[in-house]
Parts: sequence; structure tokens; C-alpha cells
Amino acid sequence: MDWKKERDALLAQTMAFVQSVTGKAEIAARPRTPAAPLPQPAVPPASLGRQDARAKPAPTEKPPEAVAPPAVTRPEQLAPLSLPQTDLKREIQDRIASFRAHQERFNRERAEYFNATLAKLRTTIDEGPASPRGND
Repeated sequence: MDWKKERDALLAQTMAFVQSVTGKAEIAARPRTPAAPLPQPAVPPASLGRQDARAKPAPTEKPPEAVAPPAVTRPEQLAPLSLPQTDLKREIQDRIASFRAHQERFNRERAEYFNATLAKLRTTIDEGPASPRGND
């Protein structure tokens, strides 16, 4: 019987964790209502005679209406952008412009560093290295 208590404790811990993660504690706290039994079709039993089989079946509940699938919304059917979305668009464009300027600055500095390093290398080559042995 100890394993049943452990199982119940584990289930309780798991439910508490799920509720803390999803934030749906109020849903889990509601008492659960059992599902309504499905209506049984009125079928005459096989043991009844022919007269009973020809009798009209008892009226059943109205069948549920079919639910239409949601309509597909195309981009041209959407409403025009509202003011907050326009502000968001402007902010995104500003950030993209700032990023591009930043990248251009990096490219320019890298090119300047490359040219400066290449110039130092050329002057070193032009001057020629000093002979390690002296004058021979």
C-alpha cells in the first residue's frame, strides 16, 4: 500500500509543478464534473418480434450541428496597420539603419587597419632587413 501513497504524492507534486509553470491553478482547483454519457441509438433488441421491429424508434436528441472550419484570411484582407504597429515598424527601421551604420563603420575601420598594416609591411620591405652578420 505504500506505493499507492507514493504515487498519489508524485501526482500531487506533478500537478503543482504544472500549475506553477502554466499559471493555471484556478483551472485545476475547479471540481471536475463527469462527462455526460453519450446518447444510445434506439435499436430494437433482436429478441423482439416483427411487429416491434417495424415500430418507429423513439425520438432521440437533435444531432449536433456541424461546425464550419475557420475562414482563411489572406494578407490583402487584413485591416491596415494601426498606430502602435506603425510605431513598431518605425522602431524596427531605425534599428536596422543603426545596425547598417555600425557595420559600415566596422568595414571602414577594418579597411583602414588593413591599409595601415600593408603600408608598414611595404616600408619594411623597401628598407630591407638589416643583415644579421653585419657587413660581408
